Amino acid sequence: MTTTATQTRGWRALFIQVARFGAVGVVGLVVDITLFNILRATVFAPEHVHSGPLLAKIVSTTAAILVNWIGNRYWTFGNKRSTSTLREGIEFFAASAVGMLIGLGCLWISHYVLGFTSQLADNISGNVIGLVLGTAFRFFAYRLWVFAPHRSTPRPSRVLPSAPDNGLVGEG
Repeated sequence: MTTTATQTRGWRALFIQVARFGAVGVVGLVVDITLFNILRATVFAPEHVHSGPLLAKIVSTTAAILVNWIGNRYWTFGNKRSTSTLREGIEFFAASAVGMLIGLGCLWISHYVLGFTSQLADNISGNVIGLVLGTAFRFFAYRLWVFAPHRSTPRPSRVLPSAPDNGLVGEG
């Protein structure tokens, strides 16, 4: 196979992976935004709970992370997943938590530092700016760490050179 064909295949595989990641992300986004707005308007309304928007975002993002883990594990990176579900899950949630902190940081700066406290401002900072930055981080963390290609197949074992056959093996 030529180098050009190999490169084309690599780019195509990356494009498919990014498209799948995006589709899973859209489902997670719907879960995140819907739950965030329901919680922010009800039990975590800022009029009742001072840190309500942050708490609503933590709950909604955690729910979206669960949805995304299932989609990414079995579909986006299905051929690269590890046999160690626990390790993979812990790493996925760690990478997702960093992505969530990026989104929370954007929301916190907008809401508490800059004073943009409307529901629209909270959505723009947390669900647009924070989401874009957090998603970029998560994709690379999942691709290069959690579902890294070297983890999907067993590494070849090192073959040690055998001892020369001197005719003494098995005699005794």
